[in-house]
Amino acid sequence: MMTVNLKRISFFLTVLALSGEGLSALELPAQLGDHAVLQQQCDAKLWGWAAPGATVTVTPSWNKKKVSTKADSEGRWSVKVATPAASYQPYSISFKEGREEITISDILIGEVWLAAGQSNMEMPMMGFNAQPVEGAGPDIARSGRLRDRVRMAYIVRGDEYEPQERIGGEWKVASPENTPAFSAQGFYFARELNDIIDVPVGILCVSYGGTQIEGWLPRDILDRFGYDFEAMMAEKDRLPAFRYSTKYSSMVCPLIGYGIKGFLWNQGESNVINPDRYCELLTEMVARWRSDWGDSDNSLPFYQTENPGFGWWQPDAIPAALVREQQQKAAKVIPNCGITCTNDLTYPYEVDVIHGTRKREIGERMAWQVAERQYGIKGMPWRCPEFRSLSKGEDGTVRVAFDNVACGLTPNVGNVEGFEVAAADGKFHKADAKVDWNTAEVILSCPDVADIKDVRYCFKNFCPGTLRNSYGMPAMPFRTDNLKE
Repeated sequence: MMTVNLKRISFFLTVLALSGEGLSALELPAQLGDHAVLQQQCDAKLWGWAAPGATVTVTPSWNKKKVSTKADSEGRWSVKVATPAASYQPYSISFKEGREEITISDILIGEVWLAAGQSNMEMPMMGFNAQPVEGAGPDIARSGRLRDRVRMAYIVRGDEYEPQERIGGEWKVASPENTPAFSAQGFYFARELNDIIDVPVGILCVSYGGTQIEGWLPRDILDRFGYDFEAMMAEKDRLPAFRYSTKYSSMVCPLIGYGIKGFLWNQGESNVINPDRYCELLTEMVARWRSDWGDSDNSLPFYQTENPGFGWWQPDAIPAALVREQQQKAAKVIPNCGITCTNDLTYPYEVDVIHGTRKREIGERMAWQVAERQYGIKGMPWRCPEFRSLSKGEDGTVRVAFDNVACGLTPNVGNVEGFEVAAADGKFHKADAKVDWNTAEVILSCPDVADIKDVRYCFKNFCPGTLRNSYGMPAMPFRTDNLKE
C-alpha cells in the first residue's frame, strides 16, 4: 500500500504555482508595461503585487538607483521613483523579487494626461459605425512617425460598484496598426501638444460611451446629493452606462497615483435629462480626483470639452444648451479649469449625429489652451469671444460687446446666424445681427420685438455657430435671461 506524504505534495504544488507559466508571484498593473510614458520630473508611483511580506526591488535605467519595499499582508507594494526631464530616450525599469525579475522596456519620460468621459472622448480614429472621424485616414497612415512622440493606453471598460485594483489597458505606440483604435480627441490633442512643446505625450484614455457624470463620482459624494443607490441597483434593466459610481470604482481607482500632468474631460451629453446639478457635480468630481492624486491645493489642471451640437429630436429646445451653460460656469468656479468651445464644429447635416466628425480641431484647440496655461507658451490663439455686456442702441437695436476680440469679429459682411432676442414676455425670435467693424460689437434688431430685453446666441440643442474672432475661434454660446425653457 502506497504512503502519501502530504507535506511533500503541498510543497510540490506551492513550487508549481510559483513557477508555472502565467502564475508569477510578482505582478505589475497593465499600465506599467513596455512602451509606457511616465510623467517627467516627478516622484512616479510604481506598484504591483507579490507574495505577502516579499521584498521587491525596483531599478530604473536612467539612474540605476535601487529602491526596495516590502509587500503588505495583501501582497500590495508600491515605491516612488524620481523621473528625469522629458526626452525621446527610451529607458527600462526592472522589478525583482527573489529570483524572479520583470523588466519593462521602451519607456519614455514625457507629459501624461488622463483623458476621460463618454463616447465623444472614446470615439476612436477609425470612427464608429457609419460615423467617421474627418481626415483620419491620412493621419493614421502617417502616424508611424509619431512612434516616440504620441502613445496611448486605452483603459478597458469596467462596471463594478466596489473599488478595483486592476484594470486592463496597455500602452501602445502610434502606428498605422495601433492608431485606428486611439481616442481621436486624445490623439489630436497629444499630436498637437507634442508639436508645440516637443516632448513625448502619453494619454491614459479612460472613457465609456453613454455614461452620466454620476458614474464617475464615488458613492459618498452622491449620497450627500441624495441619490438613492438601493433603488438604482434594484433596476435590473438599468443600462451599465447609467449605473452610479461604477466607472469611478472600476476605471479611475485602479489608476490613482499614476503620475499625470492633468485631466482632459469630454462628457455631459447623457446629463441633458438633469442639467441643473452638472456644475456642482463636476466641481465635486474634480476635487475628489485631485485629492485621489494627492493634490493638496485642488490645482491639478482640468480641461473640459463643450458638449457638441446634437438635436436630441428637438433641435430648438434648450436642455443641451443648459448643460453647456453649466460647463461654462464650472470652468469659472473650479480652480485651474478650462473649456474648449466646439459650437462651430458641427455640420448642419449632423443634427441627428451625436458623434461629430471634427475631432482634430477639438484636440488642437484644447492643446493650444494647455500649451499656454500649463507650459507657458505665450500667444497661443485659444481664447474665444465671450459675452461682456448688452447696451441699448438706436432705433430699437441693441449692441452686444465681447471679450477676446482685439482684432475684430467675423463674418463682418452680411447677417450673423444664431442670435435671438426677446422682450419682457420671454418669447424669443430670430434676430438680424451684423458686426460693427469699428467697435467689434454685434448690432441686433428684430421686427417682432420692439423693446429688446434679452439676447441668446446659439442657445439651443443644435445651433452651429458662425461668429468668430480673427483667429477663427468661435464665440461662446450665451444668454442674458434665466428662463428654464
